[in-house]
Amino acid sequence: MRAIEITELGGPEVLQLCERPLPQLKTGEILIKVHAAGVNRPDVFQRQGNYPVPPGASDLPGLEVAGEIVDGDLSGSVFKKGDLVCALVQGGGYAEYCAAPLAQCLPVPQGLSALQAAALPENFFTVWSNVFERARLAPGETLLVQGGSSGIGVTAIQIAAALGHRVFATAGSDDKCRACEELGAELAINYRTEDFEEVLKAATEGRGVDVILDMVGGDYLPREIKTLADDGRLVIIALLGGAKGQLDMSQILRRRLTVTGSTLRPRPVEFKAFIAQQLQERVWPLLASGKVKPVIYKTFPLGQAAEAHALMESSAHVGKIMLTLD
Repeated sequence: MRAIEITELGGPEVLQLCERPLPQLKTGEILIKVHAAGVNRPDVFQRQGNYPVPPGASDLPGLEVAGEIVDGDLSGSVFKKGDLVCALVQGGGYAEYCAAPLAQCLPVPQGLSALQAAALPENFFTVWSNVFERARLAPGETLLVQGGSSGIGVTAIQIAAALGHRVFATAGSDDKCRACEELGAELAINYRTEDFEEVLKAATEGRGVDVILDMVGGDYLPREIKTLADDGRLVIIALLGGAKGQLDMSQILRRRLTVTGSTLRPRPVEFKAFIAQQLQERVWPLLASGKVKPVIYKTFPLGQAAEAHALMESSAHVGKIMLTLD
């Protein structure tokens, strides 16, 4: 099969087409003939040497795919060979065939193409597990999404807004802010020209927000603590601004704040299966009804994975960058 491998650690140019044998299936896995795969920031980190591959996972990049089931043990499953599914995987998505745990597969939502479905798993699993499971965003509570124009950001905005929450977002340009608002954010803040702490205090009449989904870290940490409402929760899922920041622990004590975080890739199949079930019950109907939609910025053929990574690193996009194999 054709695949994209990381020939050495470095820039986008180290991504090269290669020939690899088909994946050997493990217990509980199926083989998917890939129609499309998502490009995600962790793929960039892996290429740079900053995101280790979990033991036993494919060294090929790619954390989400959609395509046709062609092999594997489907006994006891609702799926059969030939079905179109999307799947969260630990690696190997940048290839013509990909092995995926059956428990991490979901049907392509009604009305969506395989390309659109491939844009779902990584972001939707991440958002649901962090915003709704870890941070437990409750009815009537407010959410701030840092980096609202990213794949994670547009997903979090849409799901939370569709479920009736007030959603705020930050983005790096006025155009990106408008895109966030069109997707359901009540207010999007240009972090280059505005102070999100001041803007949100005014927008919430001094109360602050209940949950912050943060992909920045670094010097955002003290500002986010001040932006949280009493009993608020800060969930950190990436460290684009650095791994260290100052933390005023007196505020955590006095205002009962929670600072937490997670990474999805090393979590066990059982946890991801639980999130898959939650998504199918709570979010897949929103996709089928059009209340939530995948936001795809640009697609590239598999052989242009390097160009796709260069676009990802430019941060010029709003939404998802995809690879196609059809």
